[in-house]
Amino acid sequence: MISRPAPQSICILRLSAIGDVCNAVAAVQAIQRHYPDAKLTWVIGRVEHSLLKGLPGVRFVVFDKKQGWHAYKQLKQDLAGENFDYLLHMQVALRANIASLMINARVKVGFDKARAKELHSLFMNASIAPRDGDHVLDGFMQFAAFLGVPKAAPVWQIPLAADDQAWALAQIGTASRNFIICPAASKAERNWLAPRYAAIGDWMTDKGYQVFICGANTLLEQQLAADIEQHAQHPLVNLVGKSNLKQLLALIAQADLVLAPDTGPAHMANAVGTPVVGLYAHSNPARTGPYRYRDSVVSVYQQAIVEQTGKPLGSQKWGARAKGDDLMARIEVEQVKHTILTLLDKGA
Repeated sequence: MISRPAPQSICILRLSAIGDVCNAVAAVQAIQRHYPDAKLTWVIGRVEHSLLKGLPGVRFVVFDKKQGWHAYKQLKQDLAGENFDYLLHMQVALRANIASLMINARVKVGFDKARAKELHSLFMNASIAPRDGDHVLDGFMQFAAFLGVPKAAPVWQIPLAADDQAWALAQIGTASRNFIICPAASKAERNWLAPRYAAIGDWMTDKGYQVFICGANTLLEQQLAADIEQHAQHPLVNLVGKSNLKQLLALIAQADLVLAPDTGPAHMANAVGTPVVGLYAHSNPARTGPYRYRDSVVSVYQQAIVEQTGKPLGSQKWGARAKGDDLMARIEVEQVKHTILTLLDKGA
C-alpha cells in the first residue's frame, strides 16, 4: 500500500443507484474512521440522497438529473471556489463523468481502464489498481485503499430518525415475526412471478410471520403488488407506494427477513443487517448480490450465462449479463423455501 499524506478534503462522486450508494457507504465510512479530520463531500442523486441524508460527517451536494444540463450548472455553482485534495469518482456512467468536470480536485481517482466505460479514464488523473472478480463493494473499498485506509470488514451506519422508526413500529404493530417482500426491480425482466411471490407469502404466513409487500409508487410496482395479492390465499400488508426510503429502511431494520430480486432494498437490508434472500438471473450475484448474504441468494444466472455464451463459467467476463424476459421463471418456489429455511436455521 502506497503511503500518502492525510487528506484534508475529499469529494465522493457516486450519483446512483440505491444499491450502489448503500455499498459505497461502507467505503466512505472506512475513510472517515481512518481520517476523522478530513472533510467529506458527497455528490449524489436526488433519490439516493433521500435515503442517505443525515449520514454523520458527510456534506451532501445533490445532483438532480431531471434538471438536465441545468444540473451541471447548479453543481458547478454549489462547489464554486472549492478545491479538494481528492475526488473519488466511483461511477463510470457518462453523466457522472461530465459531472466530474464541475469538481476541482488535485487528484481525480477513477476506476482502472479494464473497468472504465464511457470515456471514464479521460476524466481522471489517477486510478485504483486493476482487479477482476470482485464484488461491487470491494471495488468501492479500493478507493479507500488508494488513500491508505487499511483493509477491514465493511461496516454501515445509516441513521434513522425517531419518526421513521416510529412509523415502522406502527406498521408492525404487535406482530413478533415479520417478513418483507420487495418484489420489483428497476426492470420488469428482473422480477420474479407474482404467483410465486404469493406462494412464499402464504407459506411464511403459515409459519407465523406477518408478511409485507413494499416498494415505490410506480405503476409497475403497484400492479405487481396487486397481482401478488390476487394470487395469495392469506391477507398481505401492502405498503407499496406508502413509504419513503427512510421509512422503508426503518421497516427493513425491524424485520426478520427480506425477499427481493436484484434491487436496492436487498442492499438496504444488507446495510442494516437484516437477512435477505436475493433472486438473481441476469447479473452475477457474486458481483452484485447483497454483500453479507451472497451465500443466501437463489441464482439461475450461472446456468443462463453458460447457455447463452457457450463458455464455461470460469471463462465469462466478470460483469457479463444474461439476457431474456423469461429467466426469472427458472427460479422455483421450492428453491426459495429451501434457502429461507437455511437462513432461519442459522438464527435469522
